[in-house]
Formats: sequence, structure tokens, C-alpha cells
Amino acid sequence: MEGMLKPGSLQGKTVIITGGGTGLGKSMGKYMLELGANLVITSRKKEVLDKTAAELEQATGGKVLALGCDVRKYEEIENVIKETEKRFGQIHGVLNNAAGNFISPTERLSHRAFDIIVDIVLKGTYYMTLAAGKNWIQQKQSGNFLNIVTTYAWTGSGYVVPSACSKAGVLALTRSLAVEWAKYKIRSNAIAPGPFPTEGAWSRLLPGDLVKKFDPAARIPLKRVGEHQELANLAAYLMSDYSAYINGEVITIDGGEWLRNGGEFSHLETIPEEMWDQLEKTKGKGA
Repeated sequence: MEGMLKPGSLQGKTVIITGGGTGLGKSMGKYMLELGANLVITSRKKEVLDKTAAELEQATGGKVLALGCDVRKYEEIENVIKETEKRFGQIHGVLNNAAGNFISPTERLSHRAFDIIVDIVLKGTYYMTLAAGKNWIQQKQSGNFLNIVTTYAWTGSGYVVPSACSKAGVLALTRSLAVEWAKYKIRSNAIAPGPFPTEGAWSRLLPGDLVKKFDPAARIPLKRVGEHQELANLAAYLMSDYSAYINGEVITIDGGEWLRNGGEFSHLETIPEEMWDQLEKTKGKGA
């Protein structure tokens, strides 16, 4: 679980990560700092950002700018762009990572609960994308968007309907702008991660005994969850010039989870060997 890119692969580049103060955003940001990038992290919790910024600077020796920002408010995003340019000169990449989710039967959700998720995930992403994209186009500067989606962005999923709708929209945004803005030398890609547990994440989504019963590794053909460095490696690669010919792509990193659970007969792996022997004998008689 080591960094895969050579030192200095992001030297001199400035990357903004929304939701960069905790969890996967923090892990991806740390590796980009190690590769020489200047990092800007945003979220609504400024005190958490300040703590993370100090921690990351001490760990990597890099430069981190922590900016409070509610991605649902366009004027706050414009301020992030202004303050970033004031500190680092140019913005080279934006990683749209801020998200929110509820696990609930849809009929139990209020319209306000639905709005909360859509506003953060979809509206927040297209607000940040629009503001940064307009800035790059105006300055005739190339740029790079990387969006965090999910595999149910294309399959859909019960019990997380607001998130599924939002992530599907982000995926459509990614692919659409990859074509439209390529003429401005602006790339747009996405990552669809499987389970990469973060501190407290599962307990927040699945309270009480549910978190003990729900073992994400059991649904994955590789029988393990992802390590943060694996996701950080992929994100850094897509943010680097090494991926300059990748545009409009969504890369899944989930150990085969969505393919296994999307296959009609994949769950037959639970059948014991003895039963397969019996089935084989039965099949032989009827052949």
C-alpha cells in the first residue's frame, strides 16, 4: 500500500478538494501533497479544516489552505477560487468529493431530506464545476476535474435514492463536459469507489447492531475492503499529466463488487461444495 507515482509528479500544481477535511478527501489530499501539489481543502466545518491542514502540513511539509465553504452557495465557491488564486496563483485541478447520504426507505424521507442530498452532491458539484470552469476558460488556462461518484450512479439503488439520483447527475455532468470543454483543454473524469471505510462512516449510516451485521467485505469478490492509499493512487494519477489522454472516463475501484452483485447468479457462491456435487450428479442423469 505505497504511493505509486514518482516523487514530484504533481509539483507546482494546485488542487482544490471539496470535503477535504476528513475521510477519503483527506487521504487523497495527503498523497497529492506528498507528490508536490499545493492543496486547498474546503468544507462547512472550518475548525475541522484548520486541524487537518496543520496535521497535513506537518506530515508532508506541503502547503495547505483551509477555506470554509458550503458548496450549496455559489458565492462561497467563488470566494474559494479567489482566495486560492491569491495564495497560489493558479488552480490546476478540482476534486469534487463533498457528499452526503441517508439510508432509508424513500417513502420515509421528507422532500427536505431529499433536497439536502441533491443540493450537496449534485448542485454542489455543478456549482464548483461551473465556477472553476468559467474561470479557466476566461483565463485561457487548461484544467482538470475529478468527480467522486458511485457504481449505483448507473445501476440505481434502493434505500439511497437521493444519492443515486445525484450521483447519476454528476456522472452525466462528467461525461458531457469532457466533450464540450475539451476544446478548452479542460479534462473531466470520475472515480466510482467501492467500500473504503472511514472512521465512523458505517456507524453513522448503519446505527446500532446493523453495522455489525453489515460486512461490506462479504459482498466483494476479493473479500476485503479498499485501502485509502489505493484510492489516493488512482486519484493522483487522474489528476496528473500521466493521464492526459483520459477524458470522460469513470474508473471503478471496488474489488469487483458491483459486477458480482449485479449478476443474477453471482450469489451462488454461498452454495457448499457438497451441494455442487449433488447438483452435478443430478445434471448428469438428465443430460
